[in-house]
Amino acid sequence: MSDAGLPQDRDMWRIAVPMILSNISVPLLGMVDTGVTGHLDDPAYLGAVAIGATIFTFIYMGMNFLRMGTTGTTAQQYGDSDHDGLRAALGQALIVGLLIALLLIVLQIPIKNLALSLIGGESATQGFAAEYFSIRIWSAPGTLANFALIGWFLGLQNARVPLFIFLTINITNIILDLVFVVVLGMTVDGVALASVIAEYSGFLVGARFALSALKCHEGRWLPERLTNISAYRAFFSVNANIFIRTMALIFALAFVTAQSARLGPLVLAANAVLMNFQHLTSFGLDGLAHAAEALVGKAVGQRSREALVRAVNLTLKWSVIFAVGFTIFYLVAGQLIISILTDLDEVRETARRYLPWMIASPLISVWCFLYDGVYIGATRAKAMRNIMLVSTLAVFLPAWYLTQRFGNNGLWFAFLLFMASRGIGMHVIYRQKIMRGALGPNVAQ
Repeated sequence: MSDAGLPQDRDMWRIAVPMILSNISVPLLGMVDTGVTGHLDDPAYLGAVAIGATIFTFIYMGMNFLRMGTTGTTAQQYGDSDHDGLRAALGQALIVGLLIALLLIVLQIPIKNLALSLIGGESATQGFAAEYFSIRIWSAPGTLANFALIGWFLGLQNARVPLFIFLTINITNIILDLVFVVVLGMTVDGVALASVIAEYSGFLVGARFALSALKCHEGRWLPERLTNISAYRAFFSVNANIFIRTMALIFALAFVTAQSARLGPLVLAANAVLMNFQHLTSFGLDGLAHAAEALVGKAVGQRSREALVRAVNLTLKWSVIFAVGFTIFYLVAGQLIISILTDLDEVRETARRYLPWMIASPLISVWCFLYDGVYIGATRAKAMRNIMLVSTLAVFLPAWYLTQRFGNNGLWFAFLLFMASRGIGMHVIYRQKIMRGALGPNVAQ
């Protein structure tokens, strides 16, 4: 393959920039939700929305395999110019998403009761949180359909449509938050209803672009690939492993929060502030990981090891540059960021004490973020799952157990070792598979 046919910087940025912008829009919505409920006359409203949003964050984080698996599969079909396969990838993801959404709606009462009992809280807050949940659960079909559409467009090397979908959802949500709560005097019901309407608005935008994209990729809808259960074998093989991998990640993050609480309310509050640094890092680096998913998947579909290696090296180079930038930024402005995030002196002082872990985090975390994208694009979900389970059970938990006597320093050490273990494990397997020409199922020998 000539150098002109290999991935270039412009190909990466065409995908990465819209996804970085999309990621940035997410915390903005959370700030508006907090702002509108934080100015109501009862603090229970704010707590209820926080609880409700946390529940759906965990539910939808677990369902994110619909986005991740669809990206890798679609990118490979796109690289192979399999237009029938592109339709099958989209159709299967939409059908599975709809079935999961209907199951969530049918089981909403036991899910709600279990989630609220695990989280706890005062009775008034729990009552408002239950009201929020009962309304927002109806957004599930739209939300999961959006996961499928976003993953499909990323697989087509098109990040502009996902950006439009994200902006439609978040701008609509923000506007309706203000209209329902500030203008019409609604409370948590207004915030939840705004989210429901926003998700379906995003779906309508995505569906409109999907119809146009399908016209550009002429092919056939093959009923047997959508109605025959055996046709979903590959879909579930990839996505079941991504689901397990995601559950292990959720466990690790929840474990950090739980252990922070055991170290006392001051440490819990300080770690909550510091975790914002980790989230900010992930928002930036995930945009580059999305580019890796699309470019690697296309290379695998083209059966070009040369294009695959170029895609990995290109996204890795820029990921490391971004990570260095984050580290320098946190080193220079970390204490200022902490002061902006909280005005409680004790929390500020405690957070600053553990800030060095966040300064080091981008350089340690960058590898697992980037290789997540590589493995998703190559649909090597089983390897992702195994590395995540080993990193969680054989590295993170033992490291935490052995360093408990160091308190919060031990907890952060164990967490960053967990992130490093994921990156190292995926890098080792990547090198082994590349040397054999077998990272992806279609890479040329």
